[in-house]
Amino acid sequence: MNLLCAGAAQGLVKALQDAFFEATGEKVEGRFGAVGAMKEALLAGEPCDVMIVTASMVVALQADGRLVPGSEAALGRVRTGVAARSGEPLPAIATPEALKASLLAATAIYFPDAERSTAGIHFASVLARLGIADIVSPRLRTFPNGATAMRALAAAPEPGAIGCTQITEINYTPGIALVGALPEAFELATVYTAAASVNAVEPESARRFVEWIAGPRSRALREQGGFEP
Repeated sequence: MNLLCAGAAQGLVKALQDAFFEATGEKVEGRFGAVGAMKEALLAGEPCDVMIVTASMVVALQADGRLVPGSEAALGRVRTGVAARSGEPLPAIATPEALKASLLAATAIYFPDAERSTAGIHFASVLARLGIADIVSPRLRTFPNGATAMRALAAAPEPGAIGCTQITEINYTPGIALVGALPEAFELATVYTAAASVNAVEPESARRFVEWIAGPRSRALREQGGFEP
């Protein structure tokens, strides 16, 4: 079964795919990335049985005849947060002023694509609203998706580097510690939803996977990873 999946749900899919295979005999082949990239892949005709992206994108793709109406199920809400490497001091981010100071002090700032990823687009707007986008520009490190950005942060050579992406991508990355969600003034909470593709080769398998990943079997894993009800 082919899956096009937002990076925010990558850790959850990988944590569940072996159990799903053991229970159903169905292997999940996932492609993960920024939601914009996943939409581009679907529209380009890449094989897809199930898609996991933002709830708003699912609605739009259903209206466009790309995803099956009524097949959707929400995984939960994910907030955007700040990360630091495990073992390093956690920067202060509780207020806009504290976040600004910590970003200005950071040796490097890791985050996902500022044009196609949900968290990357939002974080770029936060830098602009704080009035520091030009100041920190030489220290920005962008990657195709948040999971890749967090892995790069974990391996970063410079001490004092920080990152920003969806909290699920932070929680599922070894060597990374969650500092916390962005302060309330800059909060972004995104609902991620799974839905079957109209071109699913095995529609029943697609339905089972949506039920599995968004249902009670995976609730504890979702909450542990950062998906909120």
